[in-house]
Amino acid sequence: MNKTQLLLDKVESGLGSWLDFTMLLNLDSSDLEPVFTLAQKITRKNFGNYLKIYIPTKRFPAISITGTECALECEHCNKKYLHGMKQILNTKELEQFLFNLSKKNGVGALISGGSTVDGSVPLLNFLDTIKKVKRETDLIINTHTGLLNEETAKKLAEANVDIVSFDINMDEEVVRNVYHLDIELSEYKKAINLLKKYDLNIVPHICIGLHYGKLKKELESIKFIKETKLNPSLIVIIVLIPPKESKIKFELPKPEDIAKVITILRIAFPKTEISLGCMRPRGKIKTKIEKVAIKAGITRIEIPSKDTLKWLKNYNSKIQFKFFSACCAIPDKFEKLAESNKSDIKRYTDI
Repeated sequence: MNKTQLLLDKVESGLGSWLDFTMLLNLDSSDLEPVFTLAQKITRKNFGNYLKIYIPTKRFPAISITGTECALECEHCNKKYLHGMKQILNTKELEQFLFNLSKKNGVGALISGGSTVDGSVPLLNFLDTIKKVKRETDLIINTHTGLLNEETAKKLAEANVDIVSFDINMDEEVVRNVYHLDIELSEYKKAINLLKKYDLNIVPHICIGLHYGKLKKELESIKFIKETKLNPSLIVIIVLIPPKESKIKFELPKPEDIAKVITILRIAFPKTEISLGCMRPRGKIKTKIEKVAIKAGITRIEIPSKDTLKWLKNYNSKIQFKFFSACCAIPDKFEKLAESNKSDIKRYTDI
């Protein structure tokens, strides 16, 4: 039995250490097939032979409550992603928009925005409006909070938001030089503890490759989720898209590195769903990333390429697809509400 198989037997048995996971991260690409075999075994045992596909159409818009403004101007984003969101800057407009969305067969919305200098998204003044919308509609509300204080955590709970999408990064260099945040890593733990205190549904997000396109502290982020006893029902993986305009040079993350991180998540959290989120490189590498992510054990994917799904039909002839018109972070209990209409998934009808 070779070293790779011995390593896999150890982690599968539950006896693996963080050192063993580090060894898994350092495996050569040529040694990954048995790793994928283990990931597929765990995935099918706990989740069956399904892939959930999320297409957030106009029925699930992303809203920025800061417009295109962000105090941090992070190197990997620099407000670019805010430009692609619906910009709503006041509570009256947000209320009107969300009630109209509900009347037009909307599913829900992501409420996000740029950060303040302390790493928080300034949601507080919008939470009474969200509470009213949640009370009077069936909309699913996903909030991107950033770091937060107790007042905001308490009001998020009172507003009955369905999801708190929370980015986790345990790399001090990234926090300082990419996020431009002057904080200690302990602030992440404080924020998580507040969200747990008010029993909010936390969906951790890990961005692979923020250390200039290379793996660095992704394993520490996974360890953080484990040690804070989050026990999330879902973890979302996103991938750095190298920015075109930055003083820092970023490389394109390697698909095999992405697969290694996802596989470790699958082994460390065997009964947690893993999603490949919408933020990931486009172009020729897109399908490569999607294919290895599927092999590594994701159960959800947002806006996959048709080529990937066609490949998957050959790779796993018994796979079944489920389509949802929502972001990939929604809880299972809302799946019936979020099921796609035929008109939402026209691009996939010939698969």
